[in-house]
Formats: sequence, structure tokens, C-alpha cells
Amino acid sequence: MQIDAKGKQCPLPVIEAKNAISGMTEAGIVEVTVDNEIAVQNLTKMADHKGLKAKSEKKSNQEYTVWMEVTEEFVKNNIKDGNVSSTPVTEENCIPDIRKKKTVVVLGADHMGEGDEKLGKMLMKGFVYALTQLEELPQTILLFNSGAYLSCEGSDSVEDLKSMEAQGVEVMTCGTCLNHYGLTEKLAVGSVTNMYVIAQTMMEADHIVKP
Repeated sequence: MQIDAKGKQCPLPVIEAKNAISGMTEAGIVEVTVDNEIAVQNLTKMADHKGLKAKSEKKSNQEYTVWMEVTEEFVKNNIKDGNVSSTPVTEENCIPDIRKKKTVVVLGADHMGEGDEKLGKMLMKGFVYALTQLEELPQTILLFNSGAYLSCEGSDSVEDLKSMEAQGVEVMTCGTCLNHYGLTEKLAVGSVTNMYVIAQTMMEADHIVKP
């Protein structure tokens, strides 16, 4: 089965691939063509999560192909478990399944814990990456003070934040903090926010996670 998802914003390539896989009644290959590396990463992670083998190829700067192998055993287990449904996965009912509603992650520094600064930055990098591996993602990630560095050019966490944003996670960085550190023109992921929105988001959260 071939899916042309070029020009489609995430999470649509993942959603279309999930729909195709869920609708398969026999083994086969799902081939998805996209135009950016983030979509490749998200498709590969989705395949890994489902236990499917996946491989990808970069054909040009704006064309990538991802192949996912749907085995006979997977199809049988899917049907047996009742996972094959006539109700298609849509953007509206897909995103909430991978985001933990009203859980807000607060990153108020570019390091984790106190002590050795180099270790702290390495731990924060690992923490942000670990978030991408969770079955349930947070609804929102707030970045302020030196945490603003994490969402800007040169940060090791930018791609991980982009990956989560592509799956529906809202990433917001304090504008005052960006200005203070001279990072206003270097924001690489998410949107600029203010302290009122930060306070409101935290007050409305069911859970706040602050490493």
C-alpha cells in the first residue's frame, strides 16, 4: 500500500499510516512518502511502538520514503485483539490518545538538578528525549528562564521538542526570557508566550512535572 503524504503537516502522515495499518487484513508493506525528516522520525517511532520493522530512504532534500512491514502475525493479533476497526483514526481522535490531557511539563532551566553544570545539561537532554519515548505525551511544555535555550538554535533538544510538537504537544517559550538572553531570533520550535499564559496554563493543569 502506498501513501503520498508530501506537503501534509504532522501528525497527518502518522495518522494516515495508522489508518492503513489498522485496515490491513493480510500481510504487506505500507510505503509512505513524506517531505521532511521529522515525519520520518515520527513514522519510524510509530512502527517501533507497534512492533513493526521499518526502514527509510532519503531520495532528495524534499522526498523521503518510509517502508513498514506488516506481518501475518501482526494482522492476526490485531484482529484477535479487536484493534482493526471500521472507525478511521482522524486528527481529532488520534492526538488525545498520545497526549496526557492537562499534564504540563515545566522546564525552567537548561539543566536538571543542582551540582555539576555539564552533568545537569546532559541530564536535561536525556529527560527531554525520554519524554518522546513515553506512550502518553504531555499536553504542554513550558520553557522559561534559561530553559529558553532548549527550544532555540544550537540546542541538542530541538529535534526532540519538534518531534513532540508534531504529535500535538504545545511547546511555548517565555518571550521575556528569549529577549533577556538575546535568543528572540533563534527560537527553533514552538511559539512565544508570556507570563500570564504560563500562569494560566499551570493553574489549569491537572498535573505539573518539573524536573
